[in-house]
Amino acid sequence: MKAPRVTLDQWRTLQAVVDHGGFAQAAEVLHRSQSSVSYTVARMQDQLGVPLLRIDGRKAVLTEAGEVLLRRSRQLVKNASQLEDLAHHMEQGWEAEVRLVVDAAYPNARLVRALSAFMPQSRGCRVRLREEVLSGVEELLIEGVADLAISSFSIPGYLGTELSDVEFIAVAHPEHTLHRLNRELSFQDLESQMQVVIRDSGRQQPRDVGWLGAEQRWTVGSLATAAAFVGSGLGFAWLPRHMVERELKEGVLKQLPLEQGGSRHPTFYLFSNKDKPLGPATQILVELLRTFDTAPLDAPFAAPQQA
Repeated sequence: MKAPRVTLDQWRTLQAVVDHGGFAQAAEVLHRSQSSVSYTVARMQDQLGVPLLRIDGRKAVLTEAGEVLLRRSRQLVKNASQLEDLAHHMEQGWEAEVRLVVDAAYPNARLVRALSAFMPQSRGCRVRLREEVLSGVEELLIEGVADLAISSFSIPGYLGTELSDVEFIAVAHPEHTLHRLNRELSFQDLESQMQVVIRDSGRQQPRDVGWLGAEQRWTVGSLATAAAFVGSGLGFAWLPRHMVERELKEGVLKQLPLEQGGSRHPTFYLFSNKDKPLGPATQILVELLRTFDTAPLDAPFAAPQQA
């Protein structure tokens, strides 16, 4: 990659000339001589090969090319300042990145609120979010791939902070054989039908959580795929209520009238990497995840303003 011919200091000088109305004013703001400012801008024009300013009376105004380049340079200078700020924050122990692994059944609405609130406080710290299913969350935490993890399982050797529960309901298409029985359903009724199960993303000890031992079983890779299959009349499944609210309202899915067990409420927990001290950014994110975990999923929400 070819090295830039124009420095950030030169772009800052041009910006000062334009923003403050001339070479003399820019020199005063930059604490430099007027001749130094004039030379810097003239040198820029020679290096770029295009005129940036033209003299209109006693005032220097931008050329068409100068307007385009100045506009682009503002983002360049801003990015450079943010990079320097990030280096300063890292020197003080601020993390460059937080790795968050979440069970796919946990409501996205809560994550969006927490991460949106984190953005203006992040000081450039990125969040690497990864979704897993069942024991996949546990594995990544134990392997050290995650700094924070949200799971519905108790993870041996880790103390988790209790979050809210998520309601899973047994559903099928309204025209499914189980609904046509027109009565409360038993375990034996379900055993004879096809069940759609979400594949555990863990590799070491995958679990068959929720499988009833039905004669026929289809295993899919995501909750969204399971909802699509069941909504097409292909079997039944336990799915998070918050993920299928629209399908329930539109009549694409209907809750099964089970004698017992038609609704499950697993509690979720927030875990942190016990082998890595929580940095300041991670601590802020932990508090935000806990705060927004209790917010109603349908609560009004405004996205943060971009800086």
